[in-house]
Amino acid sequence: MSRVPLATRPLRTGHQLTELGLGAAQFGNLFTETTDQQAAGAVTVALDEGIRYFDTAPHYGLGLSEHRLGQALGGTDGVLVSSKVGRLLVASPETADQLDDDGFVVPATTKRVWDFSRDGILRSVEQSLARLGTDRLDIAYLHDPDDHWESASSTGIAALVELREQGVVGAIGAGMNQAAMLAEFVRRTDVDVVMVAGRLTLLDHSALDELLPIAHERGVGVVAAAVYNSGLLSTATVDSTAYYDYGQAPQAVVDRASRLAEICDRYGVSLPAAAIQYPLRHPAVVSVVTGMRTAEHVRSTANRYRQDIPDTLWDELHSTGLAPDPARNL
Repeated sequence: MSRVPLATRPLRTGHQLTELGLGAAQFGNLFTETTDQQAAGAVTVALDEGIRYFDTAPHYGLGLSEHRLGQALGGTDGVLVSSKVGRLLVASPETADQLDDDGFVVPATTKRVWDFSRDGILRSVEQSLARLGTDRLDIAYLHDPDDHWESASSTGIAALVELREQGVVGAIGAGMNQAAMLAEFVRRTDVDVVMVAGRLTLLDHSALDELLPIAHERGVGVVAAAVYNSGLLSTATVDSTAYYDYGQAPQAVVDRASRLAEICDRYGVSLPAAAIQYPLRHPAVVSVVTGMRTAEHVRSTANRYRQDIPDTLWDELHSTGLAPDPARNL
């Protein structure tokens, strides 16, 4: 049992997501290898810390993340698991002697094939259930459909609606690194939740413009991911060599991050703690998901989530224009 249960926020489907969720991309050997023991230890500590929401995808390590997460959870009751569809994994014997070329240190025994057709969605969910060792997904997201709006918003959503009606999937949505198309999914389709990565952070507030207002209006939950913007906001003292949106951070962005860190420090708050708690100030946001590779990562992230942050800090960030307060964007 957790020492302090985490608060939860509901989806319109009735699912309760803990305000902090574990993102399992690193279980798929993202950029460097993770051991089975590290992944299992991270999940054990996450459960102890009160985390009950876990996010994964076939894309992460060509299925390795799903497999490790399923093994670590082992049928644990009372948890919510989300995975994703759109990148179907297909056997690729011709590349089996090579390593994956998409950021994960795994053998390329399978390849990703974009597929938002009904058959592709059904096959993807079936494969994910097998790897996770379960018979249902709590949430299924269309994964990065940036270049596939037509098929994703028609056959893709329709297939997920079908699976939701059958009870194979609990809630449906889309997950992307942009806010504009997610707002279109909320506006035009029957999604329950969306995951926005890197666009509801102390450095990038673009989700506040359109996505958050329409999601709030329509009762669609928002999960905020990549709140550190690839690393620049992940340390109390800003590292000018840290990545921002998967690339070298421009000097102007480094300077803004440093100003944020200085203000946070004056209030006795760490920059990463503010980064985690910032999205949760908007009522449409149901959870913040961060990548965690080890037990130590989980403990430090949970501590950041629990750190007390005075309202006066948010007031100053808002008044200076550095980070508009999501609580005022209603």
